[in-house]
Amino acid sequence: MMLAAKTLPLSSIVTKVSNFPDSSLIFPKSIPAIKANRNILSNPFQASCLKTSLEAVVAPDTQSYPGATRVKILSEALPFIQKFRGKTIVVKYGGAAMKSEALQASVIADLVLLSCVGMRIVFVHGGGPEINQWLGKLGIKPNFLNGLRVTDASTMEIVSMVLVGKVNKHLVSLINKAGATAVGLSGIDGHLLTARPSPNSEQLGFVGDIASVDPSVLRPLIDNYHIPVIASVAADKRGQSYNINADTAAGELAAALGAEKLLLLTDVAGILEDCNDPGSLVKQIDIKGVKKMTDDGKIAGGMIPKVNCCVRSLAQGVKTASIIDGRLQHSLLLEILTDEGAGTMITG
Repeated sequence: MMLAAKTLPLSSIVTKVSNFPDSSLIFPKSIPAIKANRNILSNPFQASCLKTSLEAVVAPDTQSYPGATRVKILSEALPFIQKFRGKTIVVKYGGAAMKSEALQASVIADLVLLSCVGMRIVFVHGGGPEINQWLGKLGIKPNFLNGLRVTDASTMEIVSMVLVGKVNKHLVSLINKAGATAVGLSGIDGHLLTARPSPNSEQLGFVGDIASVDPSVLRPLIDNYHIPVIASVAADKRGQSYNINADTAAGELAAALGAEKLLLLTDVAGILEDCNDPGSLVKQIDIKGVKKMTDDGKIAGGMIPKVNCCVRSLAQGVKTASIIDGRLQHSLLLEILTDEGAGTMITG
């Protein structure tokens, strides 16, 4: 018997063909629709053969496979990858993301992926919990003033040992193991950061501000897509070491490098309209809005120095600065490769 055929659009959905007596027979829509005598399927053998042959040419539904989901996610990330490819992104690492091994692994994986797709990553870290642990082992009680560590000579020695000798090299090792090339530095190396005593040095001891930044030691590294890992310790012109706030170090480095983005990993969701309501996250805000929220008392406590760091970096040419939730798995990818983000983005 001759059959006429017309081609229908491909689809993985299956349907019953109602113009045949055997309504249990299932035809895919993705193959030619058959015009035939209504009795063609009266022979069970013919029906069986036709059904088998039709099923054989139907492509599987790729949308149900995990691989298809991965491909879809990658394709949706493409515009963001294109936008930030070749751009410098400075990440400050600290808080919960340093305390949890799972979150640490997530951050390292994110850094390596972003580097692999062509972003120039600079990674700045503190190490407060680790410093406190070692001070405790040596019988030295940590002391803080207005959120800043009081750093006498013996404490400064521990800070340098822990940040530069232990935390920094551990992070470098993790990044190298994950497949990128990391280089460990501190602010002292190559005159990267020159420190000066803070205005409250009599109370705080060797806690410093940043007097100047010379990023020349970083440029060959980031131009070759190596990841500088920078401990927030610097020295003044006389060689005296100072403990530098890691947020401040990251912000000043971002400005000196002309970074596209500054990302501060924190232990909060971001800037909240209502500090008692975690659901009141402000997704995006400009400098004027930040100043108004500060004047209204909505930005207070430990969020103030982070916001000031962001505002200062924006004033010096950084395109955007974000305060993101380091408690979220893959928060860096969420912030850079999606519209949703993972915290609050501040614009100039």
